[in-house]
Amino acid sequence: MLKFLPIILILCYGFAMWFFSAWRTKAELRQNSTPLDHPALKPLLARLGRAMDLPSIRAQVYEIPIVNGLAAPDGRIYITRGFLNRMEAGEVTPEEIASVVAHELGHVAHGHSQRRMIDFAGQNVIRSILLMTLGRFLPFVGPWLVGLLVSALSARLSQKDEFEADRFATALLVKAGIGPDAQLSLFRKLDRMSGGRRAAAPAWLLSHPPTPARIAAIEANRARWQG
Repeated sequence: MLKFLPIILILCYGFAMWFFSAWRTKAELRQNSTPLDHPALKPLLARLGRAMDLPSIRAQVYEIPIVNGLAAPDGRIYITRGFLNRMEAGEVTPEEIASVVAHELGHVAHGHSQRRMIDFAGQNVIRSILLMTLGRFLPFVGPWLVGLLVSALSARLSQKDEFEADRFATALLVKAGIGPDAQLSLFRKLDRMSGGRRAAAPAWLLSHPPTPARIAAIEANRARWQG
């Protein structure tokens, strides 16, 4: 039993760090958010709810200027003020905002937050074991390689979650009668909304899949479910 004690301690540390991060995130979101009560969005959120045999979906506005949507660890859905400002300016449609809500609902439905907690703890174990082994034989290069390997693993798992949430959103948008066209059109606007910036890291180290890959997957799902 004692020989497993270091691994148990590492797992406990990983879980504790995740819970602390989740608590801090929830506190930040609650302090800086207001209920989403926009007349153009309320009917669309009601349609998403009916498609899931639920009441109208409730979301919050996270009062920050960037363009984003997110699902908190407690299952609440947030759309940033920056996203709503783009909608008010006519750059984004209400249906495209609804597609973001559907995507975040996919994260909640698949339990991605809880899965990330387990993954985070497991990655800490892998990192520690590799550092103890590779670090012994490759004292300078070893830690860099370990960091790269763990980052690649984390990115792969995160990208898998994004594809799952996209797939859920497409199915939900079809069932709700909104359709996935808004989901596709929003992705095609992402480069412009981000100012045309490209990620410097290679695709296999990014937390989100490349936009063309996501569009291709959504189009394949649309053909399957609408065909």
